[in-house]
Amino acid sequence: MVVYIRKMAVTQKKWIDDESFHDGVALCQTIPGATAMQTAAYVGLRPRGLPGAAVSFIGFGLPAFFIMMILSALYVHAHSLPIFVSAFAGLQAIIVAIVANATMSFGSTLLKNWKSVLLAAVAAGMFGVGASPILVILLASLLGFLLPIKQLLPQKIIGSARKPHYLRTLLLLLLAVAAGLVLLLFTNRKLFHLVTLMLRIDLFAFGGGFASVPLLFHEIVDVRSWLDGPTFLNGIALGQITPGPIVITATFIGYLLYGSLGGIIATISVFLPSFFILAGIEPYYNRLRRSIYFSKAIAGILCSFAGLLLSVTIRLALQVPWDLARILLASVAFIALRFKINILWVVLVGTIVSLLVF
Repeated sequence: MVVYIRKMAVTQKKWIDDESFHDGVALCQTIPGATAMQTAAYVGLRPRGLPGAAVSFIGFGLPAFFIMMILSALYVHAHSLPIFVSAFAGLQAIIVAIVANATMSFGSTLLKNWKSVLLAAVAAGMFGVGASPILVILLASLLGFLLPIKQLLPQKIIGSARKPHYLRTLLLLLLAVAAGLVLLLFTNRKLFHLVTLMLRIDLFAFGGGFASVPLLFHEIVDVRSWLDGPTFLNGIALGQITPGPIVITATFIGYLLYGSLGGIIATISVFLPSFFILAGIEPYYNRLRRSIYFSKAIAGILCSFAGLLLSVTIRLALQVPWDLARILLASVAFIALRFKINILWVVLVGTIVSLLVF
């Protein structure tokens, strides 16, 4: 999706130049949240400030949100029908393959020496024995200082930080969100807990949308038992059918818990923190990325997500009733993903196969 955003914003519309776009992608990969969503917001932020960022962010996410709301409603009313049971019987195995592929991608990119491998193993072990992934991430940020990461000095001279002209508006929006949380606390505790959970997940989802999967699984399935493992897998499967990031699964979770209002609130909450972080950090990013302390902390966090994803891959696999057909389906899906076959085609073809086999 980032490639398509670049083609539109740089080549076709010429909203920003290519160098600024690549700087923006680097920023979006550094901060928490879904990278494609953040990149869309960045493309609007540079030429049009905070309103442009908000319009781009919302416009990019709306199609996935509407599709997921429709799919969630269909799931609630028809998930027990034979056709849906057959489809999800195979899709659950495919989702395990998708998360396993994400783990491989994280690992091959980030784990370059024994220290980074050890950090990932510690993260996987801690999560495997029930430690909070947020605690794992915080510990990894400290252990990151042990990694031999070079200082991220830019290739050109970087100017000083610029004060954003929209800072006052951003602060007012933050105050409005805080006021809304206080109102929810006293009027609807259930929705308040859903909102604060989704805010926290987005706040710690470094490394893109897949980084939210261990956090969601831990909080939704393990800690709160709001959904069981197979239902969570079905939500991830529906999230892969939509054109948006995998974290759109939050819409499914909110809808199953509290209907349409829950779906809307969960969606807003799971994207809001990363949007504020992008808008707040962008003017200061050139200075921030030169800090060796920042680089090492981020490196440690990203290495920990390789371990978290490995652990959650195993946990998700344990939710699937494996047989020969599911093993073959997952294996073919994994191989296809390693050969860079588009994930949407893997899911769609897998759905058709599931309907025929199961």
